[in-house]
Amino acid sequence: ICSRPVSLCVTESDKEKPMPSYTAPLRDMQFVYNELFDPTEITALPGCEDATADLVNPVLEEAARLAQNELFPLNHSGDSSGCQYEDGKVTTPPGFADAYRQYAEGGWIGLPCDPKYGGQGMPGALNVLLEEMACSANVAFATYVGLTRGAYRAINTFASDELKDCYLPKMVSGIWSGTMCLTEPQCGTDLGLIRAKAVVNENGSYAISGTKIFITAGEHDLTENIIHLTLARLPDAPEGIKGISLFLVPKFLPNDDGEAGERNPIRCTRIESKMGIKASATCEMSLESATGWLIGEPHKGMRAMFTMMNDARLGVGIQGLGLGESAYQAAVEYARDRQQGRALSGARYPEQAADPLLVHPDIRRMLLTMRVFTEGTRALAVWVGRQIDIRDRSEDPEQRKQADDLVQLLTPLVKSYLSEVGHDTAQMAIQVYGGHGYIHDNGVEQYARDARIAMIYEGANGIQALDLVGRKLTAHMGRYLRRFFHPVQAWISSNTANTELQPFVLPLAKAFGRLQLATGQIAQAGLKDPNEAGAASSEYLKLFALVTLAFLWAKMAKVALEKQDNDDTGFYQAKIATAHFFMERILPQSGALFASIMSGGATMMTFPDDAF
Repeated sequence: ICSRPVSLCVTESDKEKPMPSYTAPLRDMQFVYNELFDPTEITALPGCEDATADLVNPVLEEAARLAQNELFPLNHSGDSSGCQYEDGKVTTPPGFADAYRQYAEGGWIGLPCDPKYGGQGMPGALNVLLEEMACSANVAFATYVGLTRGAYRAINTFASDELKDCYLPKMVSGIWSGTMCLTEPQCGTDLGLIRAKAVVNENGSYAISGTKIFITAGEHDLTENIIHLTLARLPDAPEGIKGISLFLVPKFLPNDDGEAGERNPIRCTRIESKMGIKASATCEMSLESATGWLIGEPHKGMRAMFTMMNDARLGVGIQGLGLGESAYQAAVEYARDRQQGRALSGARYPEQAADPLLVHPDIRRMLLTMRVFTEGTRALAVWVGRQIDIRDRSEDPEQRKQADDLVQLLTPLVKSYLSEVGHDTAQMAIQVYGGHGYIHDNGVEQYARDARIAMIYEGANGIQALDLVGRKLTAHMGRYLRRFFHPVQAWISSNTANTELQPFVLPLAKAFGRLQLATGQIAQAGLKDPNEAGAASSEYLKLFALVTLAFLWAKMAKVALEKQDNDDTGFYQAKIATAHFFMERILPQSGALFASIMSGGATMMTFPDDAF
């Protein structure tokens, strides 16, 4: 069931308290980064020449030590104490400020950032694995650094050189942090309803006024300054989403020497009491003629903000992956340790009072389901991270375009599916623990609470599904789709004759055929009635995600089959066995999803409004 080293943090006097622990799955991370995908595709990119296994593996090992030893010990206590608000100031839980200082001083915030601004210029694909470890160890902590990276990217892409030179070095070093201020009390997903106003000042800056809510890391005590990327309207702005501009609004206005100076009138007026991620400050922010600077062009703010939002959506998916991994590890260790009943085929350990939970079929079903989701979605996240590296660094314009097409197509899948299966995995961990899982002091119920928000923020999962069927399928006459469909079909065709691979290739081919038929159905029905495409969108996204994971699991099985004879650790054999489980027990769900899609949306759309 699990070939990974996992330890259980219990004392001899407290064995009934099954507190979980976390050990970074370094072997699987190295497999995905160095073996599943060709690492020379990354080292061939400008600036990535040194990112070989000789450098990547030690970086991962050091990140693992930080996550395990510094971040994870603060996870449960941070959830218990939460953030504290008093008179506009937010205090993070004990230990967070010191852990953040170590994280920043270690250069982890700037790992994928431009060396021009003090970053290390490492591949984004490597940063995906760093983010996973941080989310596994302490997802609330990870939100502070994740928002800063997204703000960095938006500023680096769209801001003036003057703003870049002033803000980016301190953000990359972790001295300053970043946020994104989008949501207002009257609007969430529909940003065209934004009311925040911006008026130009005599010196070319802007005075920005309004209220923003649900602002992650909007106020805290971790950094000297907080840089808020804020959406607002200029006086001459057209109505709707086309009239939104993006502004950089610092908590403290920089002095002439670039240090944090005068307090800007953007203040936290409250923090939310939440279901989960309690150590992450979710703030209501009030701007009263706060000074800000325009990023990009007037009325074109959404283009810049979507750069940050897409990064955030990938980050949210990785939150689901990270929490799923921690939940899986906790469930495996508890199933090994907890004695309960006897195996159905007879006592497996007759010398003990009862057999461990691990012997029971339904426990093994849950553990293997958790495992295939975490390992499969890790491969998907790294795949997308690699495409971002190619998009941002390749010197070949066509290669950049192809990589961007795939990123655009797969981003809704990463955000939605990874967050959903991460939550499902956390729920299964509670089920494995039984009554102990429902108890706060035992640790695993926190994973489910922390994971729940990922399906909501940065665009609820239903919005991701609409984005997939409404924008991505139709974009450029289906060009995005071809970036995925053609390589999958080519891989199936080239491996069908391989007898050893047929248990993986044939189920993939069958599910892929369903996806192709469902795509055609949605395209045709959606032209006649948009509600038809909308009604099928969530099932279609799940079907697409299952086929994507099937493709990756088939490729992982091929690598493992080729290397298993020289493996004395059991890693490749476990990988093959896990791939079999996915194909036989998980991928058949594609049939039910296909049937649901093909049934159409009449039953839901014709249901009388008054009957709800």
